[in-house]
Amino acid sequence: MRGDRLYVQKTAGSKKKSEVVFAPLSGKIVDIEKVPDPVFSDKLVGDGVAIIPDQGIVVSPVEGEVTQVFHTLHAIGVKSNQGLEIMIHIGLETVNLKGEGFNLHVKQGQKVHPGDKLLTFDIDKIKNKVPSLITPVIVLEGSAIAKLEKNVGTTAIPGSTTIFEITYQ
Repeated sequence: MRGDRLYVQKTAGSKKKSEVVFAPLSGKIVDIEKVPDPVFSDKLVGDGVAIIPDQGIVVSPVEGEVTQVFHTLHAIGVKSNQGLEIMIHIGLETVNLKGEGFNLHVKQGQKVHPGDKLLTFDIDKIKNKVPSLITPVIVLEGSAIAKLEKNVGTTAIPGSTTIFEITYQ
């Protein structure tokens, strides 16, 4: 994987754009199939990875814009400058907390860079109130994607560890 955010790869005379998505949280990166919720593990929302967080700080995984802030603060959407839509869903069944334990640091429409703080959450306050803190990081629109190369089994450093690389059609 390359460390830059976007590059053009030449393949037999054609050009394919690729984009790197960085970790929005610190913790262990696991495959999306490991999420104990079929909405995510069966990829009903989209493909991606999940992170088992060890800190309660969520940062932007790409250069782009905050496109969606859920009113319960349990999930946030970011769209990269290349058009990739990513959802970060903190924990499972965290919607039921109605924002308790979460603090938002951005607003919808705000421009962000990899590593910019999006929201924080109190791991200790919410971990016993939900089935899991595992956090899916999902690509919402996959029709233009030719390849999604995942980086699982490693420990994520927010804003710098590549969690996946997208090659567009």
